[in-house]
Amino acid sequence: MSESILIVEDEETLRESLRRIFLKEGFIVDTADSAERGIQLVEENLYDVIITDIILPGMDGIEMLEQVKEQNPDQIFIVVTAFASLDTAVKALRAGAYDYIMKPIIHEEIKQVVRNAITQKNLQRENVILKREIKKHYDFSSIIGESPAIKELISEIKKVADTRSNVLLLGETGTGKELFARVIHHNSSRREMPFVPINCSAIPENLLESELFGHVKGAFTGAVSSKKGLLEEADGGTVFLDEIGDIPPYFQVKLLRVLEDQELRPVGSTKSKKIDFRFITATNRDLQDAVKSGDFREDLYYRINVITIKLPPLRERREDIPLLLNHYLEKYAHEVGRRGKRFSPEALSLLVSYNWPGNIRELQNVIERAVLISEGDEIREEHLPESITKTDSFLDESLTREMTIEEYTRSFIIKFQHVYGEQELAEKLGITRKTLWEKRKKWGIKRPASPSVTNSDK
Repeated sequence: MSESILIVEDEETLRESLRRIFLKEGFIVDTADSAERGIQLVEENLYDVIITDIILPGMDGIEMLEQVKEQNPDQIFIVVTAFASLDTAVKALRAGAYDYIMKPIIHEEIKQVVRNAITQKNLQRENVILKREIKKHYDFSSIIGESPAIKELISEIKKVADTRSNVLLLGETGTGKELFARVIHHNSSRREMPFVPINCSAIPENLLESELFGHVKGAFTGAVSSKKGLLEEADGGTVFLDEIGDIPPYFQVKLLRVLEDQELRPVGSTKSKKIDFRFITATNRDLQDAVKSGDFREDLYYRINVITIKLPPLRERREDIPLLLNHYLEKYAHEVGRRGKRFSPEALSLLVSYNWPGNIRELQNVIERAVLISEGDEIREEHLPESITKTDSFLDESLTREMTIEEYTRSFIIKFQHVYGEQELAEKLGITRKTLWEKRKKWGIKRPASPSVTNSDK
């Protein structure tokens, strides 16, 4: 698609010369001999760039610029002036012009200015699209699940997202702590500022202070130039410090001071820098036990633990497993161009009943692998890892927890209602379909919209 230009110039020779220049460059070009005619064309068409002379009969170019920008603040203007006056150029730039060109016009110069303007406009457009995509990716609909545990979690996050309070996310490995941290950030007033994730366990202990606080030139061997730390990169935004339970005691003291004073001092510097960020931390460790054993400072624990949010493991939100399975099946199948894949009833039964010790991260890996190694449209048992096919996690859990009959029945319904039809599900439990309906109502279990159909339902 060709870019479009409007040229507003009362001098016919110059107007036609500019029109021919940009037609040769592949632009769609309209022209006007006055600001009034230019405004009329702007009301009828969209232009990527408007080139206008400042001195025009009637309304001048700057007045036109101001009037157009009232309706379209993003419109790019390049102004042309015959007066070698800095005041005129400054006035145009203050009014919102992208740049100015002095007469007599050098063809290569004006072409380059227009190219730069188009590049900037495209970058702005891409930035807007990217921000929309990020917002869409990290709004509350990005949290997949309809279980009571997830609904309660979303309700908690909505209450705390747009506050300044520090948040501690607790949960097993793979429960999606970084996703929830990003959702909190992108639903807060800091959403336009940086989100900086830092995995404490991935940074060597001897580099931790330099990486987070930065350093000045000559602070240590190899510091050939000054470097801004990750915390300073997050100024105005949010820091997500994952695996905070792994930071060594000496650094806990320094981190506490940063949190209390909102100041940091780069390694080797004698001056502190004022910073402003929101602090979200996460760990899969029991920090209360770490405090009791002396491995984690109590004062730091209370500083980061203003708001605590616990993320449930996947085995405690089994109603969400079929939703997650279908979501990642569609995602990975689309990525490799193999849309239309489905699970066989046997594979789906194994996946739904599996205990998922690695939580959502393990589920993602299993589905991605299955999509890649399965050649047909169906993902079957042989496409799943032995950790899933060689265990009966439902039976293991039933025996380990010594479930009551009611607990067993409820768990069985949640785990297998997406695998079996209504009649077969009731038969396997030794109850009628009416009793099955009553138990669902009693426990608040939603019936699947389209459960798998088996021979007994046909």
